[in-house]
Amino acid sequence: MDHDLDAAQPREEAGGELTIGELARRAGVSTAVLRMWESRHGFPTARRLASGHRRYAEAEIDLVRQVLRRKAAGTRLEVAIAEVTAGRSLASPSIFAELRRRHPELAVHRLRKSTLIALSWAIEDECCAVAERPVLFGAFQRGRFYEASAGRWAELARVARAAVVFADEWDPGTHAAGAPALVDLARDAPMRREWAVVCDAPDAAACLSAWELPGQWGVPDRERIFETVWTVDPGAVRDAARVAAAVAADAGLAEGDALLAELAEPPAPGSAPLAAVTALFNRVVLYVDRLG
Repeated sequence: MDHDLDAAQPREEAGGELTIGELARRAGVSTAVLRMWESRHGFPTARRLASGHRRYAEAEIDLVRQVLRRKAAGTRLEVAIAEVTAGRSLASPSIFAELRRRHPELAVHRLRKSTLIALSWAIEDECCAVAERPVLFGAFQRGRFYEASAGRWAELARVARAAVVFADEWDPGTHAAGAPALVDLARDAPMRREWAVVCDAPDAAACLSAWELPGQWGVPDRERIFETVWTVDPGAVRDAARVAAAVAADAGLAEGDALLAELAEPPAPGSAPLAAVTALFNRVVLYVDRLG
């Protein structure tokens, strides 16, 4: 029902932004096609009003036209979308913000950093124990926070198809041969306040994303509080992986654009098997208890 309302809402309600019907008409494509693209590929990017109706920026018109031109030239849809979106400034350069925007059903918990570390270890170890050639991303806020995990991530990188780690800056000796790709975050990057682990693989998917609450000066490092979401839903994990790949590409990582194109395809349908979820939960409990 909301599809029809979406297209019919007057433009003035959203301060000049476009309804899906207006975007479709001006770009030369049907609203059904746009909804399918958004559902499967997260494109074009919509802002949702409180009513749930979509609103699009004027810039989306040209992006949709670019995708159509690439498709007409024989490029596969997912690759065309990845190529077009890789060339624009990132709309949501935050894993946490994107998960909250696209998956509001995810529960948010306030956790200490010590608990985040245990959750991170559980995801890293369980997913990489069962996943076949995963794509891995990690966000550590500070390069010095990563140092304690450098050995773990060097091992993880050996079984991963790609492994990328984000932080504010790196010690020159941090990057060893065979280790993950290290990405410097700009001073104003939202991910400087975030902690994340993303494991994207066809047979095992999980991600943890957390945002540090402000005003915690003087709080001991492992007592700092983060708002946290985590999920094993393949679609949500793929959304998190796309954001991380886009941030890496925007920061100049050579393989960033290739990762974006690879992650443009939707994940295999279905949710994580109960046995896999149970194994991950058991490992989480063990690690939290060990570090508690």
